[in-house]
Amino acid sequence: MQQRNYQREMDALIASLDARPRLLLHSCCGPCSSACLERLAPHFDIDVFFYNPNILPAEEWEKRLFWQKHLLETAPFGKNVGLIVPERDETAFRLAAAGLEAEAEGGARCTECFVLRLSRTAEAAREGGYDYFATTLTVSPHKNAPLINAIGEKLAEDHGVLWLPSDFKKKDGYKRSVELSAKYELYRQDYCGCVFSKREAEERKKRLEKAYNGKGENP
Repeated sequence: MQQRNYQREMDALIASLDARPRLLLHSCCGPCSSACLERLAPHFDIDVFFYNPNILPAEEWEKRLFWQKHLLETAPFGKNVGLIVPERDETAFRLAAAGLEAEAEGGARCTECFVLRLSRTAEAAREGGYDYFATTLTVSPHKNAPLINAIGEKLAEDHGVLWLPSDFKKKDGYKRSVELSAKYELYRQDYCGCVFSKREAEERKKRLEKAYNGKGENP
C-alpha cells in the first residue's frame, strides 16, 4: 500500500481554496508553531489552541506559553493570529497515561496523549464554528505523522469538523522552525513535555556524557 503524502494533500487543499477558511491550530509550543504559522497564515484565519495538559511541571507549561505569546506578538505571520488557552489540567493527561507510564517515548502513551489533545481541539473547533482544525505536532521529526493524521481524521468524523492533513516537517519545515526560533530568540525545550519524556531525555543525556567522557579517557 502506497504511503500517503500528507504535505502534498495539504498543498492541494490550499490550492483549491477560493476563500479564507477559519482554522483552529493546536500548538505545543512557539518553536513548533513558527514554521507552521508562516506556511498557513497567508491562506487561513487562524487561532492557536494551546492545549497541552501533558506539559509538566507547571513552570515549564508557563514558559512555553510565554514564548508562544512572544512569537505571535513579534513575528509578522502572527500579527492577526488569535490565541486560546484552556485552563491547564494535568489530571486529564495523568488519566490518559494511567497504566502506560513504563511505555517508551513514541509508544502507546504518546498515542493517548495525541488523542487527548486533538479531541479537545476538535471539540473546540466544532463549538467555535471553525472550518478546519490541525496540529503543529507533525513538524517534529520525532512524531509519527501518519498516526497523528489518522487520529485527526477519525476525530473529524466524530465531531463534524474538517481535518487539515499535514506533515509540516516536509519541505524543510523542521529546519525552518529552527531558523525562526533563532530569529525570534525563542526558548527551545529539550524534551517533549511530560515527566516521562523529561526523564528519558535526562537519561539519554547522561548516557551521552558518559560515552563522551569514556572516549576522552581512552583515546
